[in-house]
Amino acid sequence: MPETDFDPRADNRQRPPGRDAYYTTTAPLIVTPTFLTRADNTPATERIIDDSANKGRHGQGLENPDAEPAEVALEGNPNLAFERWDEYWRKVHGPKFAYEEPGTDNEPVLRYDQVHRIPGGPSSFFHPPYLAMTQPDGKLVADPWARVPPYQRPRFDGFAYIAYAAEADIDRVLKQPQYAERIIADEQTAFRLVTREIAREYILLPSPRHRDPISLVRLHYRRPELSREQLQERLLRQHAPLVLAQPATHQYVRRYAQLHNIGSSQQPDPEGELIDAISVLAFASVNDVEDFLVSDDYRTIAADEAEFIDGARSEYWTGLNYSVINHLLPELATRY
Repeated sequence: MPETDFDPRADNRQRPPGRDAYYTTTAPLIVTPTFLTRADNTPATERIIDDSANKGRHGQGLENPDAEPAEVALEGNPNLAFERWDEYWRKVHGPKFAYEEPGTDNEPVLRYDQVHRIPGGPSSFFHPPYLAMTQPDGKLVADPWARVPPYQRPRFDGFAYIAYAAEADIDRVLKQPQYAERIIADEQTAFRLVTREIAREYILLPSPRHRDPISLVRLHYRRPELSREQLQERLLRQHAPLVLAQPATHQYVRRYAQLHNIGSSQQPDPEGELIDAISVLAFASVNDVEDFLVSDDYRTIAADEAEFIDGARSEYWTGLNYSVINHLLPELATRY
């Protein structure tokens, strides 16, 4: 067997098939859907920087990284910043989070998925069907350099999808020195902003093996006349049955979960506290996401959603899933 099968630092020991014991439940789980933005040289006027985050090469927080891009600890070359961050989060930060230092207990972490936003996937800013850029005579445009569409970047670059059985388990894990000191230091190196909201998870369409590669992540912000509780009630009691009633859902969607914001694990949480709910739908491929979004069934879903979400603030994007920790097998639908 490979040497990593015996190495306690290897993160594949924390998920199937490297783990022996598993847990399953139909109760709502407590989730920290931690949205984040990568450490880079983007000006603070464009993307918020948490205190002491976006570390420089000497451990200092960079308040104006655009003025000194070479000082960004994660990657000093802006041309490589996205690739370096994407690799670091999965291959360096993920194993650190999954590892148990001597004296640490992270068994209460039932699941930790990383969802890395992929710009080539559908988003609310650039959604399918994608159309060839043509002239009135039907030929492709002759001056593409003059017609490059503007890029609209979503608020976040991904999210850490971490599940616990109970809210008390969050502090039980994260107050330990490994997390409160060394994982936080790593977060401040890899990220410029990390949200801290806590959510109740409702798994509406379970994925028994939980190895689906692609997610469509939808951030819901309520219409101004609604309370958070009203949006969440509508989302769960009326909208979810509508989604599940559509044939396209069962043709393309492998997993469907709703995460309802119930607070924040720490303050300030300027971005996380504004999110009312999140829907996460898993797919087998990006093409399945595209085909789902252009279906008549999805138009029915979107029309219903427009009645209770603020379309100007709400957004969706596509992400690539990485399972770092998974103690839940098989995954079951939530009873509520």
